[in-house]
Amino acid sequence: MALLLVLFLANTILPIFSEGSPQAADPPLIHHQIHLLRPQSGAGGSHVPGLSCLSWRLGVETNNIIGWRTIPQECEGYVGHYMLGHQYRLDSKAVTNEALLFAQTLKLPKDGKNVWVFDVDETSLSNLPYYAHHGFGVEPFNATLFNKWVMEGKAPALPESLKLYSKLLSLGIKAVFITGRSEDQRSATATNLKKAGYRTWEKLILKQPSESGTTAVVYKSNARKKLEENGYRIIGNIGDQWSDLLGTNTGNRTFKLPDPMYYIS
Repeated sequence: MALLLVLFLANTILPIFSEGSPQAADPPLIHHQIHLLRPQSGAGGSHVPGLSCLSWRLGVETNNIIGWRTIPQECEGYVGHYMLGHQYRLDSKAVTNEALLFAQTLKLPKDGKNVWVFDVDETSLSNLPYYAHHGFGVEPFNATLFNKWVMEGKAPALPESLKLYSKLLSLGIKAVFITGRSEDQRSATATNLKKAGYRTWEKLILKQPSESGTTAVVYKSNARKKLEENGYRIIGNIGDQWSDLLGTNTGNRTFKLPDPMYYIS
């Protein structure tokens, strides 16, 4: 009986995975689906020779691909579809849900010193309206054009980050924004944050002229250190760049939001 069972399985199940079977063939193009998770393919399933943009994005998010200046030219469509599609929103939601679950487990002193650190660009505010006109990271960063966009103060909130912000406030955890934006952009940044729904915060920390040239890791580590020296407890820390989360005084837990458009060291 055992031998008959083995022969039955060999004749029925194994052919399903054989090279010539229909199941082993490339899946058909699925219409009306903006984000196709197919290996060795770009946006919409188009073939990218020698490159899997999905694998490239995974390498970026896991901090295994570092030091890059622009996304691969052939991944422009893929990254654009990802950022404008449902998957980016779902990935962000997975991160912020985990952050909220963590915060809800804590029994915190009610002394007004519990803070959560938020990055600004691609964490609290989205610059997608800008990057949609600049290749979603294919074009080299242009500080003049980007700063002009910042001063317009039109960046919308990342919906999942705004939800997390509101729920943290309800738990008695205050928001601290630490951004690589420069001090001369304070008014535009503050106005934009409020317009986007971030109505209040404990501190808004921007880069000072004396910190020009300082790496993001060093600058943000120093800013967090000063917070703790002033008696604040950093309950959590969320950002889209690894440089938001590495270094010292990072808080009880860090949370990385997706962002395959650019890299900040």
